[in-house]
Amino acid sequence: MATPNPYTFIIYVSDAQASAAFYGDLLDITPVFESPRFIAFELSPGVQLAVWSGSDVFGETVAPDTALTRTSELCLSLGSADQIDARFADWRSRGVRIVTEPYDDVFGWTFVAADPDGNLIRVAPVD
Repeated sequence: MATPNPYTFIIYVSDAQASAAFYGDLLDITPVFESPRFIAFELSPGVQLAVWSGSDVFGETVAPDTALTRTSELCLSLGSADQIDARFADWRSRGVRIVTEPYDDVFGWTFVAADPDGNLIRVAPVD
């Protein structure tokens, strides 16, 4: 019997297939569930990250409004400033859009990138 996932964090995207490829490559993960507009990855037991291109009640695809201000972030926590700097250099070399270069904030050394739809991805130290 399958165990349900109690936590799924959904990121709205304009193209689920392209976004899944972006996140899969960026985070070195593979999907555990795939459909044309919804693709999920297991981050840890019971926790999933999913990309969804959405649809309305009539089955029409509803793309996210990229002009909207993003009010949440996906955060990848790493163990040290050196690891954060290495991830920054790696992502920059791959052409990932960097929103904020590494800087020291209240929780430590951090930077912010964005996916193709403008969803924010923060890299920060482990709490």
